[in-house]
Amino acid sequence: MNNPILSFEHITVRYLQQVLFADLTFQVMPGQQWALVGKSGSGKSALLETIAGNFNIMGGNASLPLLEEVVQRHIGADPFLTPRKLMGKVGAKYAFRTLSNTTEFYYQQRFNAHDSEDALTVRRYLATIQSYAEQPFWTYERTIDTLHLAHLQEQQLIKLSNGETKRLLIAAALLKNPLLLLLDNPLTGLDKQTRATFNDILGAITASGITIIMATAPGEIPMSITHVAELDAGHIVRTSTREEYQMQEAATTELPPLDEQELRALLALAPTPAFEVIAQLKDVSISYGGKRVLDQISWEVRQGERWALVGPNGAGKSTLLSLLNGDNPQAYGKNITLFDRKRGSGESIWDIKKKIGFVSPELFQYFPSQNTCQQVIESGFYDTLGLFRKSQAPNAALALRWMRVLALEHFAATPFRKVAASVQRLCLLARAMAKNPPLFIFDEPCQGLDAEQQQHFKHVLDTICQVSNATLIYVSHYQQEIPASVTHVLQLDQGKQVEA
Repeated sequence: MNNPILSFEHITVRYLQQVLFADLTFQVMPGQQWALVGKSGSGKSALLETIAGNFNIMGGNASLPLLEEVVQRHIGADPFLTPRKLMGKVGAKYAFRTLSNTTEFYYQQRFNAHDSEDALTVRRYLATIQSYAEQPFWTYERTIDTLHLAHLQEQQLIKLSNGETKRLLIAAALLKNPLLLLLDNPLTGLDKQTRATFNDILGAITASGITIIMATAPGEIPMSITHVAELDAGHIVRTSTREEYQMQEAATTELPPLDEQELRALLALAPTPAFEVIAQLKDVSISYGGKRVLDQISWEVRQGERWALVGPNGAGKSTLLSLLNGDNPQAYGKNITLFDRKRGSGESIWDIKKKIGFVSPELFQYFPSQNTCQQVIESGFYDTLGLFRKSQAPNAALALRWMRVLALEHFAATPFRKVAASVQRLCLLARAMAKNPPLFIFDEPCQGLDAEQQQHFKHVLDTICQVSNATLIYVSHYQQEIPASVTHVLQLDQGKQVEA
């Protein structure tokens, strides 16, 4: 009988004084490819981290038999080889370091000319990846071709878009030629075209002999997956083949009720000031290192309009948004008007930021984690990345009221670092909305949220748009995530405006 690749028998797992799993049993046999599904916070990411060896297994039996066999066969050639080195993992967050290897990247680094050069290129970063395979199947050439990275090889890591970074991380994991590949929501941040080819990419990976365990949404289970494990509150409640799982009726969960009266009351506390033009760009171009990222963009957003900003990975969407939210110093000298005022006419970055509620994948990636969830939301009143001053009781109370609107109130005193990624993202959305700004800029705000969380957030946002004069710019690669209140579309491709 074949030995399993992974065997967990009645294990207990702890992390940061929390019990994540109790009496958990899970086994992966050769030839099986597993998807982990379940609501946000059900334990999918935690199970991947446990398999990767990042959480403490306190009881039961845990082994990686096939990986341990490989280690034993090569112990003479490499005494430092461990089962963990035979795994590849792509998580929800990443930790690139600067070229000088002294610090990790920071938010806004990509827009600061000097610091943006303090980063490895794609080529140099991938050259640092070590493979332990005797005859690697995933060579550099095959990997960058499969992940469509050839045109990005000389690009600094910090300048990659969110979707391009995800493809890079998958490439780095493949270059290890692992026996076991762990993927945490790998489709998150990928544009429609790349998602469409992802089945082929996974097919090539599994055909090369790699076993995959991936956390994913129930509606995004690739064809290469053979088995599905459903998680709920730290328990595997059901396992099935992919075919059996897809035949089951989808469970419907009642959405949290939205207290529209409370939402209206919160919005009335800070009425939206009147503007004629929220944002206007006239013939704006942006270049980095000789590469034109935005090419002669002309766009006007008037107060009360709700826009979708769409386009493939690397189209220039994040750069365009950075010109509006005060993060990009190249906004100076460009023909840009924000809130009826010409950019560069004496306003400060903080004058701009206090009028904008902003969320993006980069903000999630680099947001500090030392505060409680309630403090993270309160920091939005001061436009700081975290609460670095004494909490003010009125703002703390408002933060808690917004947490109730988004069904987050029971996380108020919990440290931000201890909650699930989905809860962190919802806290950042509450942080953006709490000050009731004239403009919301939401860049892929539903990343990592389950279907119920997405629907509830969209209900909140559509209600805000219905009862207020808020302006919205919304970015998503998924048509179904775009709120019903959106009525205008700007589409970018290779830095140019194209007809939507």
